[in-house]
Amino acid sequence: VQCLHMCSREAGQHCGGRQIILNNPKKRNALSLAMLQSLREDILQDIESKDLRVIIIAAEGPVFSSGHDLKELCTQSREHHSKVFDTCAEIMMLLQRVPVPVIAKINGLATAAGCQLVASCDIAVASEISRFATPGVNVGLFCSTPAVALGRSVPKKVALEMLFTGEPISAHDALLHGLLSKVVPEAKLEEETMRIARKICETSRSIVALGKATFYQQMVQGLGDAYKMTSKVMVDNLMLKDGQEGLDAFLHKRKPVWSQ
Repeated sequence: VQCLHMCSREAGQHCGGRQIILNNPKKRNALSLAMLQSLREDILQDIESKDLRVIIIAAEGPVFSSGHDLKELCTQSREHHSKVFDTCAEIMMLLQRVPVPVIAKINGLATAAGCQLVASCDIAVASEISRFATPGVNVGLFCSTPAVALGRSVPKKVALEMLFTGEPISAHDALLHGLLSKVVPEAKLEEETMRIARKICETSRSIVALGKATFYQQMVQGLGDAYKMTSKVMVDNLMLKDGQEGLDAFLHKRKPVWSQ
């Protein structure tokens, strides 16, 4: 996994992005245990730094990720297999727990745990040539863990068709069903991903962190509990330094200067 840091400063605002690149195209960027451990390390690196505002996960080659390394799963012990799936699940949950938005930038095929990775990111931008599939059923290994993220991103019947047949869906169908945030021509993928990242960088890190954590927390609650919890969070938000700064800037028609 290759980790790149992209930082810039404009008008007193701190803006930093980290791009993590899955960089083993010869093995179709398979999520081996070593790849997963490296990915986890790069996600967590300086995660509390106030200069880090957004993480982008991309890949080298025509395959974003083919999912788990099947050769590894054929040759290792049961204990090793458990470690692979436990580490993968940890990373998928980690993506939603880190305080900054995580964007998947897809330009090619994402299958099985690779599709799971896309579904687990906060935002997913893909080129028109991209495709998505959970083909484990075709080799006798049902995509049960990818189904967790997939089933929480697309309608049940769409997820089950993908899981039962293993057939890929197009980027436009993935967008239609909610797996993706946006689909763009291949030549525009970098530009659009960076545009979204820059917009995030213009916001308050602390406010975005609060909002992201609150969003995922309320999604698993009942309607009444969700409104009760988020109402309290909005009151707390008003008391934060950046909450007060943003409202003051709005009232005085100026650009806010965030604390972080």
